[in-house]
Amino acid sequence: MRISAVWHLAVLVALAALMAMTGTAHSSEIADLYSSIDSADVTLEGDVAGMDLRLDLIEEGNTLMTRNLTPDGPGTYVILWPALNAEKGSYDVCAGLWKNGTAVSRKCYNFFYGGVEPVRFDVRDFRADSRGMLLAITASDPTVVDLYYMLIDGNKAVYVTREQVIHIMGSNAQPITKDYAWKQILENGREYAGRVKIVELNHNQTRAFMNSFLAIEDAMITETYQDETGASATVMGNSRVPFEGSLRFILSQNGSVLNTTEKKTPVLLTGDDETVEITWNKTLTPGIYQLRTVLLGQEGTVMDLEENVIEAKPLVRSNATDTAKKACFPAGAAAIAMLAIVLLRRRG
Repeated sequence: MRISAVWHLAVLVALAALMAMTGTAHSSEIADLYSSIDSADVTLEGDVAGMDLRLDLIEEGNTLMTRNLTPDGPGTYVILWPALNAEKGSYDVCAGLWKNGTAVSRKCYNFFYGGVEPVRFDVRDFRADSRGMLLAITASDPTVVDLYYMLIDGNKAVYVTREQVIHIMGSNAQPITKDYAWKQILENGREYAGRVKIVELNHNQTRAFMNSFLAIEDAMITETYQDETGASATVMGNSRVPFEGSLRFILSQNGSVLNTTEKKTPVLLTGDDETVEITWNKTLTPGIYQLRTVLLGQEGTVMDLEENVIEAKPLVRSNATDTAKKACFPAGAAAIAMLAIVLLRRRG
């Protein structure tokens, strides 16, 4: 009985060790891979920090190009293939994850270049900027796609989200337009890239589009108001870079500047709007004035401006004597009416 128990214990320990080794072997892997003749993205899972990632672009067994990365952790990484004088045909991209010279994981992806395979959908428009990404897609026949939106910083996608089961009408109907706004706050002056990957589910076709952009602050004046006492302007943010600018109100008459007032705007992101108000030193005397409202960025760059005219009119002053007379008349008339009522009652 004791020998049997010891044997069972040894078996359990061996199985536990085997499971631990198996878990370790699969804890770092290439979970997904896609490539075209222009770019590739590879998704890594597990403890991959410090490992070497190698991607090879292959045509008929010949390696045309190699790219090496050192991932800093799990996630999706993107590389651009250099411009090649590629011919129509079949290509392979193979990704290998290496640690201390030993292959930990390997995955390959095959694609056709040059119209060998009919395209089931067509992208009419795509662009990425500091606000987000805009995509217009259509198809000759009805189909269904999944969309992957990626914000890329350097070689890594700092955010990936998926929109599933998007139905696209056929017969080249009105394109489906998708306007995706970034969820991250962007750093002013930093270069990013936006990438959309479209997976057609019925025929398992995939295409990707991307472009880089410089993240910049942006805002616009949407409304202004001005009169003899002061002025105001409403500013709306138009970027995921926080806008920390100011409004400059320049009041002039006959070419001479009478008043310049500058006031900071609240911090704004895309879709945020705030109104900034100012008052003149004193009520403007009657006349025609010009007001220039200028929206300035952090570095003093003019982002937007609007010019308006203020027509200050003379104040209408009422005559106190006439007002008093008008006020007394109703009271006198009321007294006469009361006296007439009393006399009538006495006669009765």
